[in-house]
Amino acid sequence: MTHGGLPVGEESEKPERPSYIGIHSLDNETDILFVSSGCGSGVGWTSSHVMTMKAREFVVGGFDAGDYPSVYQKKVKANGDDEEDEDEASAFQMYVYLRTAHDVPVLTRVTGFKCDNCVVYIGVAFPEVPYKHMQELEVQELDGAMRRMNITKERAASSAVSKRGRLPATTRAPLYHSKGKATKAALILEHPDAAAIETEETGRRPAGPHIVFCTGSISKLVDADPADLHNFPFMRLVAPEDLLHTSEFFDKLADSPDVLFETFALLQRPPVIDGDIIVADVDNQRVVVECLGASVTDGVALMLRRLRTAPAPKRDSVGNYIHSRAHEIDENGGYVSLAELISSDCETTDVGDIWSQLR
Repeated sequence: MTHGGLPVGEESEKPERPSYIGIHSLDNETDILFVSSGCGSGVGWTSSHVMTMKAREFVVGGFDAGDYPSVYQKKVKANGDDEEDEDEASAFQMYVYLRTAHDVPVLTRVTGFKCDNCVVYIGVAFPEVPYKHMQELEVQELDGAMRRMNITKERAASSAVSKRGRLPATTRAPLYHSKGKATKAALILEHPDAAAIETEETGRRPAGPHIVFCTGSISKLVDADPADLHNFPFMRLVAPEDLLHTSEFFDKLADSPDVLFETFALLQRPPVIDGDIIVADVDNQRVVVECLGASVTDGVALMLRRLRTAPAPKRDSVGNYIHSRAHEIDENGGYVSLAELISSDCETTDVGDIWSQLR
């Protein structure tokens, strides 16, 4: 017996999931600016060929071609204001069929992180699922108001919604309200396994995966130029009291197909440039961030959102940090942890059949 094409009541080995990371422009054109080599297994084209195309050209379905770009556009409020809402999402997940070099559309889970002027996306393909014509595009917000949206219906009803001055029926009301617009930044890192490559100097790379790409807004989180962070070890940005905590997070990312959430502290003034003035640890403010992360075969994508700043934790008589609250949510901060809001249980996340069947 099967359910939705998948065996029920049988434990079978999960098929290999081709996966890749890419970047496209944050506009209606969705020009692909970068894509990792894993796209060859996902859609059958080389990276160089894919980067001559637009992301929206890959999406196959009966809905409008503008539905996919509109996922990442600012939502217009009932009063006509198009400024970013404090509950507007920065991370989205959707299941879509993508066009391939073999003319057979492949079902793909797309996770997109919206940045300043681009979208970092992660594609995970499900080649064993047969093609099914989709008339509507449905999207799950992973942060912000945590809505499950029917983009096709919302676009068709946008004018009516503006007149009524309320949310369309296909969305849920916001689950929490942040106190203000949060500073966000996105990064692409090499895969954590690459950090285990032995080197002649150290025998092992001690500072974790290196940064392959970061958005310009990273300089709003830490005192560093984005250009200086290219090929820089990410763990050297992390506060020393949270190194082990963050390392364990990367271990979880490497073993999970899902978007994971964690909270840790960054150094406000990290030692990025050799020979630059080193700020004493006790004087180096911590920037506490919540991180949304996802890992594929050839990289890791992170979305960081600043929660607050905090002083460096105190040390005991032998130099050990007494206590770190960086990975705890401030009870009076007016903020609810994403980890508390999101569950893989389809009954609590209000997702449809296709979302609950595919992992």
